[in-house]
Amino acid sequence: MDISDYKIIVTGGASGMGAATVRTYVAAGADVVSMDVSEEAGRRVAADATENGPGTATFMTVDISDKESVDSAFDQAVIKLGGLDAVAHPAAIQRSGDAANVTVADWDAMFAVDVRGTMLVNQAAYRHMAPQRRGSIINFGSISGLRPEPVAPAYSAAKGAVHSWTRTAAAAWGNDGVRVNAILPAIATPMYDAAIARLDEAGRTANFWQNEQSIALGQKYGDPDRDLGPVMVFLASESSRFITGQLLPVDGGQASVR
Repeated sequence: MDISDYKIIVTGGASGMGAATVRTYVAAGADVVSMDVSEEAGRRVAADATENGPGTATFMTVDISDKESVDSAFDQAVIKLGGLDAVAHPAAIQRSGDAANVTVADWDAMFAVDVRGTMLVNQAAYRHMAPQRRGSIINFGSISGLRPEPVAPAYSAAKGAVHSWTRTAAAAWGNDGVRVNAILPAIATPMYDAAIARLDEAGRTANFWQNEQSIALGQKYGDPDRDLGPVMVFLASESSRFITGQLLPVDGGQASVR
């Protein structure tokens, strides 16, 4: 699981699982370009990670829903890094709602960022990885894409699409040595905390029974640095060279993928 001197791009690197992934990769000796729409927080995370070393992190602003923004950012990042070994793609948005009244605006926003963004990031990564015939792309799915989600219908549909895309891209790009897998995390992040904060007491109780109660390892969401970070290193490294097209829950036993 040695990724020292790896060249890695991380989306959504300003907070949550993206920030933890930036920290983890830099601590493992990789050189990272972190991308996000939140410039101030993104630069702070990158600077802090670099200070701790031994790898380095720099930051670039990108809108993952916009093809020109993604392609330009990736081209610049690969030049800066001097290559591309892995891409971690945690960047996403979440909206709550109800299937009967989910708005067109929420639906379109979810698919623009979570689904189109995944496609664009993956395509940009593939374009740089295929000529070298190696590389690892790590998407982020969700248990929400495996089960009914009455309180998050658009998010559930979007993550289901990410799962399908991951399998398809892996099958399409395997001959070029490019691996594509997806993490399904149950990890405590600001996005999750904000979603819970929007719920009333009944909603929080329902959330516990739907989500946290089923986590066999302690009935609570995991820590992004301690529980997710090592898995991200594994999937980026050559230790996982024969794994592709997989949905890998990192959730304390919450989900079962068959």
